[in-house]
Amino acid sequence: MTVHILCDFDGTITAEDNIIALMKAFAPPEWHAIKEDVLAQHISIRAGVGQMFHLLPSAEKTAYRDYLVGHIQLRPGFVHFLEEVRQNEWQFDVVSGGMDFFVHPILSGHVDPDHIYCNVADFSAETVRIDWPHACDASCTNDCGCCKPTIARRIVNPDDRLIVIGDSVTDFEIAKQADFVYARGQLITLCETEGINYYPFETFDEITHHLKEVPV
Repeated sequence: MTVHILCDFDGTITAEDNIIALMKAFAPPEWHAIKEDVLAQHISIRAGVGQMFHLLPSAEKTAYRDYLVGHIQLRPGFVHFLEEVRQNEWQFDVVSGGMDFFVHPILSGHVDPDHIYCNVADFSAETVRIDWPHACDASCTNDCGCCKPTIARRIVNPDDRLIVIGDSVTDFEIAKQADFVYARGQLITLCETEGINYYPFETFDEITHHLKEVPV
């Protein structure tokens, strides 16, 4: 049996959520209400993220990328965790509701681009538009944007042991399908509400230690 790990990016691999950090630095105040509607599940993730990026002028693309690459830090223990993944020959993929223009540069040298699934930002119009190469398939009606269950149906073997690592509502649907979940932030509350078995974490060192203690 193969262990297959699907890991969120924003607020999970990184110490803070990149989209929120970007909005705080560059977006007008309207983004706050959109964010709250997404977190409360009043609007879909795809609709909310699209609306927030629509607030940003495309002309500032370089400033957005440079700001995030320069300010965002990887969560402690992530690099060591990747070494553990490689030593055990576990499969590892990043499934992110973030955007290609910052996900790939931040993960450069750490994760093969072929194992990164994220959204694509289009800067060709006056404001930023989002393309959704991993939108929901016919089995999902949640309008996820980057649909993690859809990705899992494509890349995870049904016989694999699926481990999910995440922190928010964007990870909730795939957490429901996981054999085990490592959770922080809002995902903890959602897992408890749904009765999903999880282990809380703040650093990847905690995940690495737990994986050594508990057979996977």
